[in-house]
Amino acid sequence: MDGIIVIRKEKGYTSHDVVAKLRGILSMKKIGHTGTLDPEAEGVLPVALGKGTRLVDMLTDKEKTYEAVLRLGVVTDTQDMTGTVLEEHPVDVAEEQIRETVKGFLGEQMQVPPMYSALKVNGKKLYELAREGKVVERKARSVFFYGIQIQKIDLPLIKLTVTCSKGTYIRTLCNDIGEALGCGGCMESLVRTKVGRYTLEEAHTLAQVEEARDQGTLSDLIFPVEEVLGEYPQLICTKAGDRLLQNGNPLIQELVKGEAKEGWVRMCDSAGRFAGIYQWNPGKQRYFPVKMFI
Repeated sequence: MDGIIVIRKEKGYTSHDVVAKLRGILSMKKIGHTGTLDPEAEGVLPVALGKGTRLVDMLTDKEKTYEAVLRLGVVTDTQDMTGTVLEEHPVDVAEEQIRETVKGFLGEQMQVPPMYSALKVNGKKLYELAREGKVVERKARSVFFYGIQIQKIDLPLIKLTVTCSKGTYIRTLCNDIGEALGCGGCMESLVRTKVGRYTLEEAHTLAQVEEARDQGTLSDLIFPVEEVLGEYPQLICTKAGDRLLQNGNPLIQELVKGEAKEGWVRMCDSAGRFAGIYQWNPGKQRYFPVKMFI
């Protein structure tokens, strides 16, 4: 069971809860998720199994798509409807003003992480400090919005589809849009519909994973490591290079059939078995290992 299983996280579970429950369902310890979702949010959560855990950093970097509902006129301490209401304002904004304001958030933005988040400051999570009534200074971070589409305006609610970079808080986007409109706002609901190539249609609930385990069809739900990395070209080394490859050593071009000297490649042994991700180093004239999976 090495690879990625796409979980549909349900409301009420933390991402850590999902990992803990999967460890019990699958009877394995080496499991890790690829990006935190708030307990009240739901949707796509790719989870890495076994050797697939070496993919976590690669998948965390992928862009993500969300369906969010923004409620104008309400400001809370958590930036969503689970928090304490701090302010309420009448919502008197024109549809065109909303569309122009939302458009202004496209591209690179500097976003201040919310106090109610899992980021750590001096070894302590921000939400732990927030629960103690403490507010600490947070540095603004660069995030990128590839797309923000307004699906429906039914004031005070606005339904949005957002595609963004890693590290983006949709709660904060909702808060910032409300602030820019002068009436405040917070997030009503959130569903993550896509992470990289993985969509909501491919996601399975924990109950469905348990059912597949009982029926002996669990492997049907798991994307093998090499398939996850299928976007990178495949190279095969010669028999003379097999031993070097098995030990994770660099390979000269003469030990590799074919060539791909731009970006990452999937390096396989002479029998076609996937071994790891390599990259050509033009200065040293060799393919060097980036991440091994053997």
